[in-house]
Amino acid sequence: MEDKNEIISLVQKKQLIEQELNNLNYGAVEIRENKYNKYIYVHYREDGISLTKYVGEYSDELYNLILNNSIKAKQLKKQIKDINKKLKELNYVEEELSPNIKLNIDFAKRHLVDTIYKQAILEGVATTFADTENIIEGGKVNNMTSEDVMKVVNLKHAWEFILNKNVILSSTDFNLLCEINKLVEEGFYYTAGKLRNVPVTIGGTNWTPELPIESIIKEELEEIFENNKNDVDKAIELLLYIMKKQIFIDGNKRTAIIFINHYLISHGKGIIVIPSEETDNFKNLLINYYEGKDNNNIKKFIKEKCFMKIM
Repeated sequence: MEDKNEIISLVQKKQLIEQELNNLNYGAVEIRENKYNKYIYVHYREDGISLTKYVGEYSDELYNLILNNSIKAKQLKKQIKDINKKLKELNYVEEELSPNIKLNIDFAKRHLVDTIYKQAILEGVATTFADTENIIEGGKVNNMTSEDVMKVVNLKHAWEFILNKNVILSSTDFNLLCEINKLVEEGFYYTAGKLRNVPVTIGGTNWTPELPIESIIKEELEEIFENNKNDVDKAIELLLYIMKKQIFIDGNKRTAIIFINHYLISHGKGIIVIPSEETDNFKNLLINYYEGKDNNNIKKFIKEKCFMKIM
């Protein structure tokens, strides 16, 4: 049992280090120029493949940051190597993904830009599909605020995190929920990833959620996971529960959508995302749900309008 706990701890630590590494801009620096400006690109290797990524317009600060990140990346890779060595000593064998789960991961990756765009629209982010795609690919946009750009970048990081093989093989639980919110709200709140301890109000209604209590949240999440409903219905219950509870200071809808998609993808069941053209309808149904006026119409709406089955 002691070895099992150590293995779980090491695997979780490895996941977090890999996520930190994925979020770093590092590698061999190349500076490209035109008659107006200079731009920084980095060359790096991932899974044995040579890749190039645009980082931003040249500045001494950005250039030095990449150099420091490259040093940090070496340290993180060494930590991952040490963890792998320790896991091998504990006779840990990494579980393989089933073909169905791999298919779901590939589907989610192919639709990642569209999914993030729809989530951004739901949150009122002033973006277009083209701008969202540009941000995700590391390009520059000129017609968005820095806060909106950061929200899109954070969504990208959170999705990349849950689509990581080790994370997909992990339980969809309270700890994962907090980690997703931490990524979604990174750079906005010091308390990102932690239960809120201040009251909040919801636009469009006088209804207010109670302060969340960790033990109760864990218990109620477990009740949803253990009910006799199918996986899609459970995911919808989880989605609405997290949104209504307002567990975190902000980003609850974004966190809920990514959290339940981890559950669906890890069970090979597809994905759920709110279509951009249905945003107003969903918000109206959500207000009714918050106020206890409707439990069925919004669930039917999500299943019929928002759920995409792979096979």
